[in-house]
Amino acid sequence: MIDLISDTVTLPGSGMRAAIYGAEVGDDVYGEDPSTAELECRSADLMGKEAAVFFPTGTMANLCSILAQCSRGQDVYLSDASDIYNFEGGGLSVVGGLVMHPLRTNADGTIDIGHLASELRDPDDIECAPPGLLTIETPNVRNGGVPLPINYLRSLKAFCATRRLPVHMDGARIFNAALALKVEARTIAQHSDSVQFCLSKGLGAPAGSVACGSRDFTARARRWRKMLGGGMRQSGILARAGIYALENNVARLMDDHVNASILAEGLSTIDGIRMDQSSVWTNIVVFEFEDPSVATDTFTHMLAERGVRMSTIAYGRVRAVTHMHITRRDVLDAVEAVRRVMKSLT
Repeated sequence: MIDLISDTVTLPGSGMRAAIYGAEVGDDVYGEDPSTAELECRSADLMGKEAAVFFPTGTMANLCSILAQCSRGQDVYLSDASDIYNFEGGGLSVVGGLVMHPLRTNADGTIDIGHLASELRDPDDIECAPPGLLTIETPNVRNGGVPLPINYLRSLKAFCATRRLPVHMDGARIFNAALALKVEARTIAQHSDSVQFCLSKGLGAPAGSVACGSRDFTARARRWRKMLGGGMRQSGILARAGIYALENNVARLMDDHVNASILAEGLSTIDGIRMDQSSVWTNIVVFEFEDPSVATDTFTHMLAERGVRMSTIAYGRVRAVTHMHITRRDVLDAVEAVRRVMKSLT
């Protein structure tokens, strides 16, 4: 199976498994796991932040990061195309008693600052939930993995500072964004008060995400992590995999970007497919059907029967994600499989 459904399907290689086997561990809840402490220190440095907290999942890292900066009943402003809004179980409302306030998102993943300004509530208006925090996502997954431009991030953060509105960045694939923009990850992360990134997507670790920010922020996030059951004991087993990923698997993400570009180029030659090659910046390819009557679920089912797995992100829109287990040959074979399926559907 050529599995392009997500980069979350990546598996640890022999080098990472050896690192896991040799991990030095302790009780992290007591702050005694040396591997976890090392991962947190390295992560904070990479993001240009004071401190970091290791989490079992990105969903928990996002949730605790936001809870650490908001009070119950506050508005959390976020992209209507973001993972936090669409795919993280509504935890901000269920657990945190927060109001999710979705904002219209442009095709490039940005939110117009004027639109944000018009949606912000007056903190003194007792009829409205007061502003709590803004979340942003880069790269924006549902919009094709496009990284948010540095100038935009700078302007957005400056505006939020005038409103005393903290900014949390969901940077699950921030290293993909950094490579695409040819900058260091910290150059992106500096335009946020807190940032989380994932170790188990393109970086290939079996689990884990890291939230980074100020020491005060991480102390509050760590408390929330404990309350929500994320305080692991010998977490160095997973942390050592994360350290290996940061040391060995960041630069190779460019291979995934190249394969995604080749995939997009091939898809653009297929009758019935609408593929904007200029929208492919990272390892995510999103394409559409020219004929709205083509059923997306039927397409993905028929494609899977031909040995290629992709995902549906909306009716008429399909996503493919390249990763370390996808070769150039796989990409070319996937293009031909799509071509055969489209011939049978149109």
